[in-house]
Amino acid sequence: MPGQWNHITKIDPDKEISQEKLNRVVNSGTDALMISGTQGVTREKLKKTLDMLKDCDLPKILEPSDPSNVLYNGFDDIYVPSVINARDPRWIMGHHKDWAINFNPKWGKITKEAYIVLNPDSAVGMVTQSKTDLTTEEVAAYATIAEKYYDFPIVYIEYSGTFGDPRVVKAVREALDDAFLFYGGGIKSEEQSRKMSRYADSVVVGNVIYEDDLEVYLSTVEGAK
Repeated sequence: MPGQWNHITKIDPDKEISQEKLNRVVNSGTDALMISGTQGVTREKLKKTLDMLKDCDLPKILEPSDPSNVLYNGFDDIYVPSVINARDPRWIMGHHKDWAINFNPKWGKITKEAYIVLNPDSAVGMVTQSKTDLTTEEVAAYATIAEKYYDFPIVYIEYSGTFGDPRVVKAVREALDDAFLFYGGGIKSEEQSRKMSRYADSVVVGNVIYEDDLEVYLSTVEGAK
């Protein structure tokens, strides 16, 4: 359950990773695996990733970037993001509408995520045309509306590839009552992981596992715990 996960590892099916390295990730102490990528993800790549994780007992969460890439078998839950500060409305509700029309979603397996994307240079920021020049007060207001008006159970602060501002994450924490707060972006040390874990229920770590030194990734697990 999200409230019990301090550390989530994000695995991108569009990136290469060896079975040996993936096994070390699985046995690192991370609490859950999120299978997610902004670009280049296909059903075939998802199936390959699942096959590599066939012996893994950790919760496996699919976070799809396109309705055509949704697989139900092999995943414990489907976390569907709405980028609520996107200028392109397709990423708020448009793709979701196409999903409802064409793919017969299994609603009982779906959890809503309210994404607030804050790195304009990231792939997700550019694809969604997110409005990122927000004040701390505005970010907190987005989070409040996500929880109180739209009833999102998860608010996800996404800096994607760069380490964010802990003051922003703290302000969002203070704005939320019941929603779980996820933070993702640029965590590459135990200290950074610990810093964001002061405010976020779960820190999400991804890019660092594709770098040469896996010890850096392992330190982020320690920081979150």
